[in-house]
Amino acid sequence: MLHRLAAILSVAAAPALAAEPTLLERPLPLPVAAAAAGSAPAKPWQVVGLPQQTKPFTRFSVAQVDGVQALRIEADQSYGNLVHPLRISASSVKLSWQWRVDRPIAAADLKSRRGDDMPVRVCALFDLPLDKVPARDRRLLSHARSKSGKHVPGATICYVWDANLPSGKMLESPFTGRIRYVVVQSGSGKLQQWIAERRDVAADFQRLYGAESDRLPPILGVAVGADADNTRTQSLAFVGDLALEP
Repeated sequence: MLHRLAAILSVAAAPALAAEPTLLERPLPLPVAAAAAGSAPAKPWQVVGLPQQTKPFTRFSVAQVDGVQALRIEADQSYGNLVHPLRISASSVKLSWQWRVDRPIAAADLKSRRGDDMPVRVCALFDLPLDKVPARDRRLLSHARSKSGKHVPGATICYVWDANLPSGKMLESPFTGRIRYVVVQSGSGKLQQWIAERRDVAADFQRLYGAESDRLPPILGVAVGADADNTRTQSLAFVGDLALEP
């Protein structure tokens, strides 16, 4: 549980955390595929894994797919996230992107630790104050920050494409309540085709974390990832055109 929580975000800059968040006043593109096809994603995107990870990392590269320049995400019994650190505040924020899944994970079961794998996720990471975190999670979060040396987010929402749960389903990660899922696409009916998404992050935060905070905390980052380590399977997906909008 600690490893999953600590791995989702690596905010290396203490000065950035000390600074006031930047107010989101206009659309903010987060180009995840700005590098040449075949290359690794360009900075500030960074690959983040589990602390002292020994299992394979999910592979991230830039690719052309049906004329779209996108991030290629390939998991093979692996774990990994690609993270764009931020420090922004907003009372209202939308997250938009497009994605496609070419190889899903049929064995996934997001309700159990043994099945907690997904071919693609797009996550928003929040600096929820520690005093807003329920007591049952506060000690764990403090430990995760101390052990990782990173400012691990107090709340994370991951938008996922799942093979089995229905679209619209919201649930906690089986590893920690600090990460919560929204199933946006489900099943195999839309495989190998681009799907455009736009989510009201502030509204989703209230649905998932409204009992803890009536305000949207600063956003610490956006992460894209996939993992197939628990089910010991493989997956392939693509993501492009990420942006935050006020």
